[in-house]
Amino acid sequence: MTTAEKPGDDRVAAIHEALNGVMDPEIHRPLPELGMVDSVEVDEDGIARVHILVTIEGCPMRDRIERDTAEATATVPGLTRVEVTTSAMTEEQRRELTTRLRQGRRQIPFNQPGSLTRIFAVSSGKGGVGKSTVTANLAAAMAADGLRVGVIDADIHGFSMPGMFGITDQPTKVSDLLMPPVGHGVAVMSIGMFVPEGQAVVWRGPKMHRAIEQFASDVFWGDLDVLLLDLPPGTGDVAISVAQLLPAAKMVVVTTPQQSAASVAERVGSLAKSTEQEIAGVVENMAGLTLPDGSVMDVFGTGGGDRVAATLAEAVAHPVPVLGRIGLDPALREGADCGVPLVVSAPDSPTSQALKAVARSLVHTPRGLAGMKLPLAVARS
Repeated sequence: MTTAEKPGDDRVAAIHEALNGVMDPEIHRPLPELGMVDSVEVDEDGIARVHILVTIEGCPMRDRIERDTAEATATVPGLTRVEVTTSAMTEEQRRELTTRLRQGRRQIPFNQPGSLTRIFAVSSGKGGVGKSTVTANLAAAMAADGLRVGVIDADIHGFSMPGMFGITDQPTKVSDLLMPPVGHGVAVMSIGMFVPEGQAVVWRGPKMHRAIEQFASDVFWGDLDVLLLDLPPGTGDVAISVAQLLPAAKMVVVTTPQQSAASVAERVGSLAKSTEQEIAGVVENMAGLTLPDGSVMDVFGTGGGDRVAATLAEAVAHPVPVLGRIGLDPALREGADCGVPLVVSAPDSPTSQALKAVARSLVHTPRGLAGMKLPLAVARS
């Protein structure tokens, strides 16, 4: 009989307590809470044997979980050695885990009363304005500030988020729930994680709607502070689907100073008006190229961001600010190509500082009360 079977062994209880501090790297919850601590034993020689259940047989985080478990167990006094073993959950155990994570039902968690996740749909009137690069850098900047951030790559046909975050892994599948890969502190989900290199996604509206719905409901995002969606250019099916599936999403419109680009971006206002979405603001990208002598060349002209903000404000009948102006910086493009956002590789550069300012202005905007539960009580005389 091991001392694990003796109710008076304080070391076993202490190990269980220590394991409450070990988080699953993908789910970000303590192992005991997830039912992953299968057994804890301490024999008469003081050898602790801990068996952990990982979610799947090929769990990419197995080594890290074993290491973290061993380190936490070793902090308990009175042990001579720690042995950690792992095995995969049964299908029934995985179903129980996904039911626990879903809180018993399939749902879009961001639409539930009391959700504190801020949602921003980053859009543009046309392609080529740097919308995806802005999205990736805003997300990385927010994560660097200590926020829990997720990104849905809603540009199904033109997905780019995995490459911009340097993510090559596929999501881990636990029963019918997906665990999003993480790059630079940001959880990312994209159809590009399931498509072979060079293969196109040939889908029409209903199938794209279903994909975005699954990204919102069948992915375990955890308790996010911010969710960003990288929308395709224009005001087509995906933009409408996002408005239907995530009605609390505020729009962030990316444009360039060029007047023709600004004219196209203004059409987003008609979509926001028809879907009753709030516009959080406008980001003017490629605002100017700083030359070696310190002067700025306005390659794409000036004034586009202000024009878009004014037109959108008139369309939606509420103020629409220009959140920031991002300079034309080759390093921004290089970071997107190599999978390291500029706010991570060069956080002190002027372009990074401008992007960080936009990110902070978004998360520091006061929340509205729509859809929120308020602590109301009925007073009786």
